[in-house]
Amino acid sequence: MKFRIPNSEFRISENGRIRHSSSVIRHSKFAGAFTLIEIMMAIAIFALLVAAVYSTWVVILKSAQVGQEAAAQAQRERVAVRTLEDSLTCIQSFQASMQYYTFGVTNGDQPSLSFVSRVPDVFPRNGRFDSNLRRLTFSVEPVSNLEKDLLLRQNPILMDVDPAEQATPLVLARNVKDFVIECWDTNAMDWETGWDSTNSLPPMVRVTLTFGGNKMGFGNAAPSTVVVREIAVPSGTLPSSAQTGGRFGGPGGGGVILPRGGNGQNGNNGGANGNQPGGNNPNQPAYPGGRGFGNGGGGNGGFGNPGGFGGGGRRGP
Repeated sequence: MKFRIPNSEFRISENGRIRHSSSVIRHSKFAGAFTLIEIMMAIAIFALLVAAVYSTWVVILKSAQVGQEAAAQAQRERVAVRTLEDSLTCIQSFQASMQYYTFGVTNGDQPSLSFVSRVPDVFPRNGRFDSNLRRLTFSVEPVSNLEKDLLLRQNPILMDVDPAEQATPLVLARNVKDFVIECWDTNAMDWETGWDSTNSLPPMVRVTLTFGGNKMGFGNAAPSTVVVREIAVPSGTLPSSAQTGGRFGGPGGGGVILPRGGNGQNGNNGGANGNQPGGNNPNQPAYPGGRGFGNGGGGNGGFGNPGGFGGGGRRGP
């Protein structure tokens, strides 16, 4: 029995044994395998592709992280400036209780700004306190050897700072390089870095905040950001007489009596104890004298010590 297999020829004998028809078996032209060099080259190309994909993915992740950090820092800067503006525009001061309403400014290595303000309802940490009238203390303190933060501590005006508030103040901004507070001096007509008149409020406050750059993206060479705000203080110190409910003004001085109830001239040397009769000689026959305007104290018709309206002269017989 004889049969063919591609590239070989076999013969089966009568006893069932297979014999080759030729001593050489020819291999097919399709038979073969990869060499070691080809396998190594394929592995190297695959490794290069994986490395390229991995490096691209790492760059994308780092870029997203740097962007998020920069956005968070910019948001903190806006919150810090907005908090300073809201608190300074709501500042309050009362002369009769000045020990509770002092205005303090400190510049230098550890700058701080402290005052009393009636903050709005949306002010940070407003839910911790029963009243919106609180003392606010802004300060820059080191949190590590390389970084300082802008912190805010709050306390009711009749109470000390709570231990929890002292230990964990509100962090308004991180990586603050400098914090400078300047007050407008109306006498020198210039900005001053100190405020000696703690019993009064400055008309304007200029705040300069220097923020360090994003170290994650630039390292120590990160650029700084300087923010300057000039904030007008809309309120002033309320005099004692207005706070304690004293009478306004004082007596008018020697008002001149005019016929038919005319107004007296401006009286001088106004006192501080309410209205008194005006007119030079209230006993002479005349029509009722008019009211002389007190011109004492700190000005015409003001609160407390300034002179008020003098009383009218008595009607003559």
